[in-house]
Amino acid sequence: MKSTLFRIFGMLIMASLVLSACAPKAAPTAVDALLPASSQPYQLTGTYTVTNDFVLTTYYVENAVALIDMHGFVLRDLEWEIPVDSQTLGFMTFDADALGGTYELSLPARPLGEFNDVDNDGSADAGVQIFSVAYSPNVYGGPFAEGDDRSRGWPSYLASVKTDSENKDEVIGGKLVVWAEDADQQFPTGFGEDGLLFTADDPIGAIPEGYSIVDLDQSPFSVSQDQIEDLTLYEPQDIAVKDYSAMSYTESFNRMFETIRKEYAFADIEGEAPDWDALYAELKPRVEQAEKDSDPNAFYLALRDFTWAFNDGHVSISGGDYFQRDFATAISGGYGFAIRELDDGRVIVIFVVEGGPAQAAGIQVGAEVTEFNGQPIGDAISAAQTYSNQSSDFAIRYQKSRYLLRALPGTEASVKFANADGIPQLVNLVAIEERQSFSRTSLYFGVDTSSLLPVDSKIIPVNNENVGYIRINSNYDDLNLVIRLFERALKQFEANTVAGIVIDMRFNNGGAPLGLAGFFTDQEILLGQLEYYSDKTGKFEPEGLRQKFLPNQNQYRFEKMVLLVGPACFSACEIEAYGFSQVPGMIVVGLTPTSGVEAETARGTFNLPDGFSVTVPTGRFVLPDGTIFLEGQGVQPTLRIPVDEKTATAIEDIVLQAGIDAVLQPLGAGVTPSAAPKVASPSEAEAALSSGAPFLEDLARESYDPAVTFAQPGTATYSVSMTDPQPVVWGYSWCAADAAMIASNFENIELKFVLDGKNVPADSFSTFEIETGGKVCRLVYTSLSEWTAGEHHLSTTAVFTSAINDGTSDFEPGDYIIEYTVYVKP
Repeated sequence: MKSTLFRIFGMLIMASLVLSACAPKAAPTAVDALLPASSQPYQLTGTYTVTNDFVLTTYYVENAVALIDMHGFVLRDLEWEIPVDSQTLGFMTFDADALGGTYELSLPARPLGEFNDVDNDGSADAGVQIFSVAYSPNVYGGPFAEGDDRSRGWPSYLASVKTDSENKDEVIGGKLVVWAEDADQQFPTGFGEDGLLFTADDPIGAIPEGYSIVDLDQSPFSVSQDQIEDLTLYEPQDIAVKDYSAMSYTESFNRMFETIRKEYAFADIEGEAPDWDALYAELKPRVEQAEKDSDPNAFYLALRDFTWAFNDGHVSISGGDYFQRDFATAISGGYGFAIRELDDGRVIVIFVVEGGPAQAAGIQVGAEVTEFNGQPIGDAISAAQTYSNQSSDFAIRYQKSRYLLRALPGTEASVKFANADGIPQLVNLVAIEERQSFSRTSLYFGVDTSSLLPVDSKIIPVNNENVGYIRINSNYDDLNLVIRLFERALKQFEANTVAGIVIDMRFNNGGAPLGLAGFFTDQEILLGQLEYYSDKTGKFEPEGLRQKFLPNQNQYRFEKMVLLVGPACFSACEIEAYGFSQVPGMIVVGLTPTSGVEAETARGTFNLPDGFSVTVPTGRFVLPDGTIFLEGQGVQPTLRIPVDEKTATAIEDIVLQAGIDAVLQPLGAGVTPSAAPKVASPSEAEAALSSGAPFLEDLARESYDPAVTFAQPGTATYSVSMTDPQPVVWGYSWCAADAAMIASNFENIELKFVLDGKNVPADSFSTFEIETGGKVCRLVYTSLSEWTAGEHHLSTTAVFTSAINDGTSDFEPGDYIIEYTVYVKP
């Protein structure tokens, strides 16, 4: 609708011009005020081409161009946001086959941008409004950049200005749209000696009234006022695909190797980069031989082995049919079983193919494998070669355990194992053609990945409560739709008053982080600082400001929030997951962290001969202390599910179930407190009691009839939830017929108090006696304060060393135990 309106408006303008040429001159009207002056531009058109098309074809579907107010650039303020009033949108097309398109934008009669005094004459002038034309897709909400869909006054992608990524995206060429209120304003005519625009050394010249197009590629800058001006939009050179496809094998490989050696995101970090000299010495002769033999498969194998030299999940090769044949052959056979390494280091069988070699040899699910082909199983796993690059130690090892058992059909292997009876057995197996065991250990096992939507959600009823479940399947698919579907689910959960929500990020391959955590917090969430290698300095240099997620205008609050993570969440998924993990109260649940594959690859694609391409990351994210953000580490669970015999062999979704359980448990459940609560001094305890501080039992979910529950030795349990931690009274009370009997009873009662695993000395407790209901009661007590978030455990044990009579009933000797679990909201 927006584009249609602009076209209609443009046609109305042209029709008015044609009619005015044939009709008698009339007095000015309101419509006349909208018509452009004949001596200045009123419409901008242009073309653009791209090499990286994923932004236009995948991330955004509501594409447009806009007149971008460059006030932010003039101020050198990266965070300045363009006001809605100054935004003018234009229609654009995109031809996927041609990797380019066109645009047209009708200029407003009077722009509403910010004025900039850039003549450097020392006096305050009205100044001019300065714009560029740039790509401006709709990320969220309405068509304009407003609210959560922010736009900055410093464009670099598909803009009519050229920017220098090596120098803080300074403008170095292209064309600007300048509007002057009158003919008395001035504008730079060159960059000056410092090579920077809008600085004190810029030479200055007159700028005409109204709209002008300033060509920064001319020296001095040229100014034009044609009614229809053409402004090309430029793809930044650093983002453009490095196309070496027309070169020879050797030349393309050398160019790629030289660039990656310098620009690989972790090239200067000890232990993260390959041995460049040794790698080149190994691969160069192979590439040269492949060229000599005109052998594309040999070239592919050399490139494949180049990517295998990296422990980096972002390093990959696209090899078309050559890769598919190679991979299919490598995984075509197996021995009919799958293994998993447990937390304690043991390796067990988690799956056996019906009728396969392993089953025929007597291997059972749960069997412990100790040797493979004469090697200790741990060493055999370490030596395995995978086809799936990973960045973190745990993910690398997991994939190695999968590929260890892949072999060409007919390959023999010896396996030493012990079933549940513990008797070691050594068997020889012959691989057959089967992929079932490989599929069983896939990160996507049991998951339907064919969902049509990037986000799906549902309400899960559990007992008498509802849990909101939302799975973000992709950050690489119509980002506007991702945001809308996510917020739509939050609205549904809120309307249905769910007990809490589960956000599932386990099967998201990444794309672009959206900061969806901003829906849950009114605080900024700081991320890493992006860095790239600079040819000018020979070092990695920061680009832009430190990344962060901002609060969304619409805020949603849920009592319990759980994030599910796993090793199939990598790249942008991990940044998104990290944002969620920083929301106060968020519980992160998983068997493992996310994959730990976090870097930026937009500048690291190399097109090579015969349709091959290699991708490596060239941008990295760094924290203020210099450490790398997320790469090799991932988002860590705060509630980790152990990998043991039970969880490793489970086929049900144990992680989701743990997430649901965490929602239904009190806040703080499963979280280890940083410290135990403070035990009061006698005076503090007396003050708490006299002020009416509640007893733990008063706050507990459970209530008991003392005449029944405490009539004999045993254990009573209380669970207490604290969303607003406060001082509470913890104690033991006993009543008897009179004071003498109380004293006699306590000669046979030994009290033990345990707080978070440590005994609390009896002399830390105060004593208070009172007559009530015809009895005398003694309270042994203290108060607890300064509760830390998490799950606290307390117990009170009254050991009756002999039979006791309280004047009414007899009580057997034994342990009378009261256990408390106190959950303090994080």
